[in-house]
Amino acid sequence: MKPKILIVEDEEAQAEVLRYNFEQEGCDVALAYDGEEALMAAEEQQPDLVVLDWMLPGISGLRVCQALRGRQETKDLPIVMVTARGEETDRVRGLDSGADDYVVKPFSPSELVARVRAVLRRSRPSLGQEHLSFGDIVMDLGTHRVLREEKPIHLGPTEFRLLQLFMERPDRVFSREQLLDRVWGRDIHVESRTVDVHIRRLRKALGEHGGDDVIRTVRGAGYALDAQAM
Repeated sequence: MKPKILIVEDEEAQAEVLRYNFEQEGCDVALAYDGEEALMAAEEQQPDLVVLDWMLPGISGLRVCQALRGRQETKDLPIVMVTARGEETDRVRGLDSGADDYVVKPFSPSELVARVRAVLRRSRPSLGQEHLSFGDIVMDLGTHRVLREEKPIHLGPTEFRLLQLFMERPDRVFSREQLLDRVWGRDIHVESRTVDVHIRRLRKALGEHGGDDVIRTVRGAGYALDAQAM
């Protein structure tokens, strides 16, 4: 599953340059141009990492970082802060606000991409793994095979992507809209009830050889893997 990067940058040309470079590296990219939009996007789109400019109109990047750290849903969201403020005291302020890394302008896009990948490797080791596991379920990303209790589970491509997303983020509740965005893609227009159909198929496949239902329905919120079921 592609890592999703939220780029928060008020200079549109710079934002597009960063979008291009991250997309070339196989990332899914969302953009926000001010602090308020960034907070909304972080909540609605649930990115894997935020590239956050310090100097933003309205709410500063520093305050955005602090706000994200103060929310239960985003308190562990990796944040790389980007700024022209290179003084040691500014770097300390940025890191103290909760940023995981701090990149000073001017920088090359390739440097920023490398720093982001390093933070992602630390925060989401599963992004670099060929195998994912959750309880008695094992997923081989290289061969597209899934086992439960060492018995093969047969999944369609969409169900495979759904399960991969859940297993990469087993603590996360995904809304139908978020699943549509991450699994089908924002350019594919399908109805939200399509998600329910594929969730039912995934549940049926995972229960083929018995075992508890591991997909939790969160009323009014969406779906997640259920750790208690394991």
